[in-house]
This record gives sequence, structure tokens and C-alpha cells, in this order.
Amino acid sequence: MTDILVQHDGPIATVVFNRPAMRNAISLAMWTEIARVTEGLGKDESVRAIVYRGAGTLAFASGADISEFTEQRKDTESALRYNAQTGAAYTTIRECSKPTVAMIFGFCMGGAMAVAMACDLRFAAEGAKFGIPAARLGIIYGADSVGQLVDLVGPAYAKDILYSARTIEDREALAMGFIQRLLPEAELERDTYDYLRKVADNAPLSVRGAKVTIESYLLGLTEERRTTLRDRTIEATESEDYREGTRAFLEKRAPRFQGR
Repeated sequence: MTDILVQHDGPIATVVFNRPAMRNAISLAMWTEIARVTEGLGKDESVRAIVYRGAGTLAFASGADISEFTEQRKDTESALRYNAQTGAAYTTIRECSKPTVAMIFGFCMGGAMAVAMACDLRFAAEGAKFGIPAARLGIIYGADSVGQLVDLVGPAYAKDILYSARTIEDREALAMGFIQRLLPEAELERDTYDYLRKVADNAPLSVRGAKVTIESYLLGLTEERRTTLRDRTIEATESEDYREGTRAFLEKRAPRFQGR
């Protein structure tokens, strides 16, 4: 059985953590595969959005596979290698040019929280549970993931989550801003894909431009980043999609964007 599945439905790709018997706990091999498949999907021009989810509805993922820690994180050297692999997975998702959504059923714990944070948006089913139990394992969470947590929920909630290692219930996660949508379990899958089909119908240059502009603002609008953003704006203005969008508006019809 393949522990990472990639499914395609038109312009939307879905990456599935496929270990339901272990609540989709993510092994070291899976971390490596997550980075590899995400990089490939980011380069695939037929893909306009990516969903990450766990197999079944019991868990998005219960986090990293802790049963591997006695071997894969047994000392400083192996822990640094392990952290490099997990960090590469988070970074590849975070830097993917396509819109990304974590579709969360059930448990989303530890490393799975970092996967969800690396995505652009997080949609969850009622009953979802969240937590980062690093303080119960003697682990210090990576700076990039902690920074994303602070960006999402603010420094006080981030400290609360990390200090206490407690489980966050669905409505509290929504109230603190960690998730953007909370839906009945029976509606989550349909609503997530309906939303992304709308995104996929929009001009890819505009969507990618919005993503890189927001990320540039969060990182700091240096002169180099401002120049990059100006270049992207010019690219969009000179694109066939811009001409098609204008024609479609004037002709009162749906535009047919090609991403160029």
C-alpha cells in the first residue's frame, strides 16, 4: 500500500496521507515523499490547486510517527537529519506556487499541524481536534512553523498552545483563526472542492500573483521583492488571460483562462 497517494480531479490535485490504521501518522519516508510530490504538482501546469488530507475521517494525521524516533531521532546527528526532512516538506508546501488547502477531518496533531499551517487555508469538519504536544516529548518546534503559528493565531495563543501542549477543540480553533472554515463532516469534502473549483476558474496569473504578494508582505517588502512584484504585475497586464478576462466581461460570459 502506498502511504502517499496523489489523486487528480480536473485542475485539482489531492495529496492523501494513507495510513488509516495508524491515524495517518507520517513516517520519515512520507515526509520525503510529501516534498517530492508537492514540488512536482507545483510545476504541473494542469494543476491549479492542491488539497492535503488524511485517508478516512478519523484523522488528518496524528503527527509524525513517534515509533520511529528511537532510531530516526536517537541522537543529535539523526535528529538534525530528521528535522531537515520534515522542514523540507513544510517549506515545499509553503513555497508552492499553487493555492493549497488542508482539508481536516478528526485529529491534526504535532507535525500535521505544521503541514496544515504550511497550507494557504485550513478547512475542518466539526469534531476536528488540534494540538502540538512537543512539550510532552522534550522537543522544541522549528522557528518557521512557530512563526506561522504566531502569524495565524497571535503570540499569546501560540504560547498557550506550545506551553500547555493541550488539545484545541474545533470551535476554539475557528475562534482563534487557526482554521478558516468549520463545516459539518458530511459537507466538508463537497464544500472544499466547490471552493477550489471556483479558484481554479480564475486567472492563474492573478491567483499566483496574489499569493506571492501576500507572502512578500509577510516577509517584508524589500526593494528586490517590490521589483519582483512589479514584474509580475506587468506580466499579468500583458497576458492573454488579461485580454480574455476583459473580453469575457464585456461580452457577459464566463472567461476561459489559460494561465498565459
